[in-house]
Amino acid sequence: MTAISQQPRSTIPATPQNSALSRLKTRRKRWLDVHLWLGLSLGFLLSIYGITGSFLVFYAEIDEWLHPDLLTVERPLDGQYRPLAEIFAAGKTVMPPTAKHVFSVYPRNAEAAFKLRYQFPTTDTENERWIVGVNPYTAHVTGKMLLTRSGDWLPATFIDCVFELHYALLIPSEDISAVIVGVSAALLIISTLTGLIVWWPLTGHWRNALTFKAKAGKVRFNYDLHKTSGFYTLLVMLPVLFSGIYMVLPHNVVPVLELFSPVTYRYWFQSQPPYPNAPAIGMDQAVAIAFKQYPQGRPHWIYGASEPTKTYTVCQDGVDAPDSILQRRCTVIDRYTGKILDLDDPSLPTATAGEIFTHWQWPLHSGQAFGMTGRILVFITGLACPVLFVTGVIRWRQKAATRRKRKG
Repeated sequence: MTAISQQPRSTIPATPQNSALSRLKTRRKRWLDVHLWLGLSLGFLLSIYGITGSFLVFYAEIDEWLHPDLLTVERPLDGQYRPLAEIFAAGKTVMPPTAKHVFSVYPRNAEAAFKLRYQFPTTDTENERWIVGVNPYTAHVTGKMLLTRSGDWLPATFIDCVFELHYALLIPSEDISAVIVGVSAALLIISTLTGLIVWWPLTGHWRNALTFKAKAGKVRFNYDLHKTSGFYTLLVMLPVLFSGIYMVLPHNVVPVLELFSPVTYRYWFQSQPPYPNAPAIGMDQAVAIAFKQYPQGRPHWIYGASEPTKTYTVCQDGVDAPDSILQRRCTVIDRYTGKILDLDDPSLPTATAGEIFTHWQWPLHSGQAFGMTGRILVFITGLACPVLFVTGVIRWRQKAATRRKRKG
């Protein structure tokens, strides 16, 4: 919701220019109706996405603050990490033999622990997901913690609750949640764009449109807060909403993008087992393969191969390439042969416009694309979402009260 209001009407002489202005105002009134009802019906969801998204911009810092013994370590004087094989082996010692190592997060700084995620079955239909912290300097386990249990509605930790609320609205069915989140985000893009149409100053009074009116009353202040919050967050709101659609509904978005440019989606690649129960390379070997491709990159996310046909994916930050703003690269690796199946790298000469576009989606959604400045902008935009909803509802109630008084 960007601007639920109309400028005060005035008596204008009938001239061709004024007739054109009158037609524009009539059209804008129709867009206002669209904006109003989309905002009222979806504004609460926008508030949820915004507030949780603001938390998730700094989820790593918040998680470490909430669980310092598990997720933080003291850096020794030598400051040398133990080999990855030792670190991954340490994590297995505190997990059941049936546990699968599905994901790892490389320490984000010198005081952070390795975060290893495991999944294992508890019954034929249920499973649990745990996180294990490992000191990268000693390869000693700092602790472990339950994240989710498939039979429970709520995850066991605050950050995982925020993640589930943001991406799935705590809806148990992934298929249903993805459709609801994706479609609502698409409609919110329409609401944002119609808000821009309603906000646009037809008379050219740009200063009034971009600022608060001095010494105004509560009604005008609420209106100004709504329109300025919507306008100044617009350039961040639109890419964040679209990237959210892309991440929850890739199977629907990618075919549309392919109408314009070829796209490869790294999660769709598969490993090919040469024979049943074939041995897989270790996750540490997958990281070594990625390092050969990008020696200067710092590992961030390491996806394990939890099923026979799944791949390893190693995402690295700090990969500097000429004419490339983004420094993140992801390498998809066959779990059996170690063959590189895909490089998510916008600097490659073979990279298509569609691949470059999709590569930008997560960095834009998280704000990582522009460092701390980008993260702060996404954080502020998220906090603006409930402001837009509340001020929009207040504006709607104010106008409804005014209409009732006129009728009375």
